[in-house]
Amino acid sequence: MQKTKDTKSLRFLTKGTIWDMQESDIFFMWQKPDKEDAAQEHAEHYMDIIKTAFDVEEVPNVGDGKGRLAREIEKKYEARGMRVGVIPVKYKDQKWAIKKKPINRVTDLTYENIRHISAAKLLEIIDRNFGGGWDSLNQGVKDIIQSGFDITTNVVPAERLKRPGGLYELKIADGYECLEIEKGGWVEAIFAKVKPMSIKPRLRFNDEEEDDLDEGRKRRKRRSQDDDLDDDLDGDDDNC
Repeated sequence: MQKTKDTKSLRFLTKGTIWDMQESDIFFMWQKPDKEDAAQEHAEHYMDIIKTAFDVEEVPNVGDGKGRLAREIEKKYEARGMRVGVIPVKYKDQKWAIKKKPINRVTDLTYENIRHISAAKLLEIIDRNFGGGWDSLNQGVKDIIQSGFDITTNVVPAERLKRPGGLYELKIADGYECLEIEKGGWVEAIFAKVKPMSIKPRLRFNDEEEDDLDEGRKRRKRRSQDDDLDDDLDGDDDNC
């Protein structure tokens, strides 16, 4: 039976996969006993990754002997929408407050999180950008967006946008989401669709080709050894 990859593990945590996590996942990963040693050894590394997608604050360790003061402090973090829990960093239990960073503005978009939002969410973010349309975005933001989405834009008179058989009808039928931005009597239509993940092809050889490759490697190795031997003999001749 093939083992399934445990993606909710510190071992597989990257600046891309962290955007798939929620606050509860962070506490769960740090508490897994089979990852404890790795967590302690690379604590700062994992915390740096977590901070790319989460706001993280260390909760002050205070108390009045009854736990009431500590609970009052936790409530202040919870009122800000943060989740408080224990993370054993450097073999010491410490309370941390964690909250997932929102993706609401074009400046929140990164190459790591662009594939973790829908086309509808993307267009909502673009619409918040002062309603300026696609050309109002700087090239850096456009590059990030187009790394995860297919984008098509079209500016037409408002009455022509949804004519039968037009670009709007074709794009919607093809699964695109559309943002309409009014510009006087014209409309800019921004179409967005999640871009498929590209998979790099890998060369595959049949058994006969593999045998040929192995034989070729062996011949090259023998030639290299023969050349080294000739060089050694030439050196001995020069010393005579």
